[in-house]
Amino acid sequence: MAVVGGGLAGALLALRLAAQGHGVDVYERRSDPRLGGADSGRSINLGLSKRGIHALTEAGLIGEVMAMTVTMAGRVIHAPDGSTRFQPYGKDRGEVLHSIDRNELNQLLLDRAEAHPQVRLHFGHRLVGADKARRTLEFETRDGARVQAQAAWVVGADGAFSRARRELQRGERADYHQEYLEWGYKELTLKPLADGRSAIELEALHVWPRSHGLFVSHPNRDGSHTLTLFLPFEGPDSFATTRSEDEVRALFAKYFPDLVPLLPQLVEEWMAHPVGALITTRTAPWSRSDWMVLVGDACHAVYPFYGQGMNSAFEDCSALMAALARHPQDRAAAFADYERSRRPHTDTLAELSKANFVELRQKVQSPWFLARKRLDVALNRLLPRAWLPLYTMIAHTTMPYGDALARAQRQERILVGAGVGALAVVGLGAWLVLAV
Repeated sequence: MAVVGGGLAGALLALRLAAQGHGVDVYERRSDPRLGGADSGRSINLGLSKRGIHALTEAGLIGEVMAMTVTMAGRVIHAPDGSTRFQPYGKDRGEVLHSIDRNELNQLLLDRAEAHPQVRLHFGHRLVGADKARRTLEFETRDGARVQAQAAWVVGADGAFSRARRELQRGERADYHQEYLEWGYKELTLKPLADGRSAIELEALHVWPRSHGLFVSHPNRDGSHTLTLFLPFEGPDSFATTRSEDEVRALFAKYFPDLVPLLPQLVEEWMAHPVGALITTRTAPWSRSDWMVLVGDACHAVYPFYGQGMNSAFEDCSALMAALARHPQDRAAAFADYERSRRPHTDTLAELSKANFVELRQKVQSPWFLARKRLDVALNRLLPRAWLPLYTMIAHTTMPYGDALARAQRQERILVGAGVGALAVVGLGAWLVLAV
């Protein structure tokens, strides 16, 4: 069988399928990223959480992966006046995220795949066509040659702009929705101090929320931090108006003055690093008979603001493997079962990721928002089984996304009802006092 795409989901799924005895050919359009060909400035460090941990544990890789991470116990919010506030991710040290470099993780997965006797890696192979009737794939190599491959079945794991998805849906009654965010991103580096210590708290995600911009910082093992600036593409104080050295300095002096002394290479990095775009997609179907199926961004790319892109892609791998196990003699039924069980929940994740963008930019410094979060944590500590904050359910459990949102909405209705009830009691008491 063939896996189109040698990124995180493709490499992990290749390993899982090889462990089941499948011979797997992985076709990746890029050159081998382990040879230094990674796309610099376009990575966005990743936050590994429960769903991804579960999938990596199933693959027997969690020990190696965790050794590559930095624990993040919560968010440090940086206010415009330079003050900071720590917001824990959960009620205890077990509810944390783990920062990991995307490229390092991809390289580890490729190393383990290449070492497996049932896996063959083919780099520099761009999918250009698929003949669904003959069950063949056609690739173009770096030198322009065309290569055909016969595949018993195919997994498309080639990202948000998936060519496998296009070929799967060609000639079919398919739906596809693509939406770009009006904000883009640029990555910068906050280097460690001369003695190797981190210049800011290491074991935390740092956030500089501004109405007109957002910085997020992921820690690295060497004490550095990968900073990601989200900014509008157009308009005042946007990427379009921040191109010269003076414009860069002015933007940071206005919105992020506390970062300026920590970034001595700010202007040089700004000029050298590209601006990335953010996309969310929804599509159907995810499969075609018993021959092709999609996983990860190929079927549900999301904005990165809930930190679930990698985790949900890894969870796809687990869900697909489970569906194949439930239907060992009927791959078409397995594919249909996988899509039916996953797609409603990844659609929910897309909406949650959009909403969390607003939360990170505008709400994390609101006293009302903070009070509501503290109430959630307090109720979770008091009633650990009965009351779970939405973020806890998304990041620290494997509860399906849609079920988590439905439960959070039920809890919200309980709180609103309790608040209305409390107001009614207070009002009744006041009326009785006045009546007397």
